[in-house]
Amino acid sequence: MPTLKPDPPYEKIIPHPDNRFMALTGNCSDMPTLFIDTHVPLDILLAAANHRLRAVIQVLENMCMRGSVECDSVILSDFAQLCVIPLRDGCDVLDVIGKRLRAMPS
Repeated sequence: MPTLKPDPPYEKIIPHPDNRFMALTGNCSDMPTLFIDTHVPLDILLAAANHRLRAVIQVLENMCMRGSVECDSVILSDFAQLCVIPLRDGCDVLDVIGKRLRAMPS
């Protein structure tokens, strides 16, 4: 059986000057693994943001339609985390869209 070797230490990523790939703010460590391609067409970026925001809206609307939801603080914390991740991702994509729109000539 082969011996597993630990990964070598990583070097912090230095952003490329053209800022093509923007790390999501929701990365769970200082070594980002999830990025937004800022050069994607605006309609594709908007669809990605829309998808994430509407997914959270659907979950929250379903929760509102229930009578009473009884659960402990751990479940509420997990539920909040479940909502925060796609909301933050969607807002990051909207930030990219805003930057691109502001950079366009009038």
